[in-house]
Amino acid sequence: MKTIVVTGVAGFIGWKTAEVLLKGGYRVVGIDNLNDYYDVRLKRWRLDSLKKYDNFFFHYMDIEELSPILRLFDENMPIEGVINLAARAGVRYSIENPFVYVRTNSLGHLNILEACRRYGVRKVVLASTSSLYAGQKTPFKEELAVNEPISPYAASKKSAEVMSYTYFYLYGISTAVLRYFTVYGPAGRPDMSIFRFIKWIDEGKKVKVFGDGRQSRDFTYIEDIAEGTVKALSLRGYNIINLGNNSPRILIDVIKMIESALRKKADIEYLDFHKADLRDTWADIQRAGKLLNWKPKTPIEEGIGQTVEWYKRNREWLKNIQLGVA
Repeated sequence: MKTIVVTGVAGFIGWKTAEVLLKGGYRVVGIDNLNDYYDVRLKRWRLDSLKKYDNFFFHYMDIEELSPILRLFDENMPIEGVINLAARAGVRYSIENPFVYVRTNSLGHLNILEACRRYGVRKVVLASTSSLYAGQKTPFKEELAVNEPISPYAASKKSAEVMSYTYFYLYGISTAVLRYFTVYGPAGRPDMSIFRFIKWIDEGKKVKVFGDGRQSRDFTYIEDIAEGTVKALSLRGYNIINLGNNSPRILIDVIKMIESALRKKADIEYLDFHKADLRDTWADIQRAGKLLNWKPKTPIEEGIGQTVEWYKRNREWLKNIQLGVA
């Protein structure tokens, strides 16, 4: 049974990626520090759902610290690969606290690469972001020069990307850099728009929209993202790949889908558009098709429906979930 280390395993993408690996017969060693950037109760719910698998092993750990990572590698060799999904996310909060983003997203990823170098692990998958494409022409292609990040979050991810290339060049550690596009789905992050919109509409609260609601996002369903993430383990060399839906949707139209699924009306409050946000995102996914034989399968109407149904099944405890920083 091959061992894969998944960092950020209690996070949204980490949880679902680990589940795909576990169902596929892998031994998964999961790492998470369960930080309180958003409500930890949601992270514990995800973690509890993974603990039912006999081939899952959880370690409470912070990738900002190298020594514990080295011990974990030493105790679990041979390790087939590492999927680094541990990250500080969120564009707006990164402006308030840039230091923690550099520590986790940049230094933390360097610690993972260094552990791989010392123990001879030759496969890494890195979670990156579509936020790097700010100011570029859509649809976003991987070969675009993304050298002008407009938030500390994007800058910290760019740092991790280029350090990955350095370790590939010097030590032959293959890295697949995956630039994710607005991931949503059941048990999603409560600081992200879909979760917030569902909860606000269901509870009859003001739905806060930054800007005029005409901005578009390339919403991508969590199960599609997890499938692509696992497929990226097969790659050799250094590759940057978009994982998106290739079908951007206007925000106000997505709110209407949620209204329909909940059979409730949104009371929208429009706020100023944040200068660190992207107006539109749209992934060119030709490279993902070519290298991974991957494309998204879930139409947004279906994905929104499944997300709302999960919310309704878990409404009783979700009513106490704090949404965190937007």
